[in-house]
Amino acid sequence: MKIYDFLVKNIDGEEVSLEDYKGKVMLIVNTASKCGFTPQYKDLQRLYDEYHEKGFEILGFPCNQFMEQEPGGAEEIKSFCSLNYGVSFPMFDKIDVNGKLAHPLFKYLKENAPFKGLDMGNSTNKIIDNILKEKFPHFSMGNEIRWNFTKFLVDKNGNIINRFESSVDPMDIEPYLQEIL
Repeated sequence: MKIYDFLVKNIDGEEVSLEDYKGKVMLIVNTASKCGFTPQYKDLQRLYDEYHEKGFEILGFPCNQFMEQEPGGAEEIKSFCSLNYGVSFPMFDKIDVNGKLAHPLFKYLKENAPFKGLDMGNSTNKIIDNILKEKFPHFSMGNEIRWNFTKFLVDKNGNIINRFESSVDPMDIEPYLQEIL
């Protein structure tokens, strides 16, 4: 199976084939509107503005699995992202990224881009790690998504190049992006 084999629903409920993004570099991100990492939307949009014309796409997938930080419906999410961060990159239907109901795309991403650990020198990661151990121990095992704003960089051929955990600032991904565009 390849990444282009997946069908997803956009935020308006329309089915989209990832085949539509063949030949483009993608950054696939699980997002949330009420998370400490939500301000990352600003830098995600900045990357999108800078590199979209060069073949770069960001695909945002809202998720409510982490402390219910994405409680809204599609219209509320769309409005929030647009009004607060000027998001113009494609947003998709709210999904689960972990557990039995995890979307097949995220199962694939996790299998093909294993979790490499959290930088425990980063105080935010220490907080995330403590919350996971206390409230979501099943999310702290294996290749599960640890929190909102985990990012997967995919090259023009559909290969997953890297997995960036939540605390990685989107602008820190720019050198990787420049290398593969």
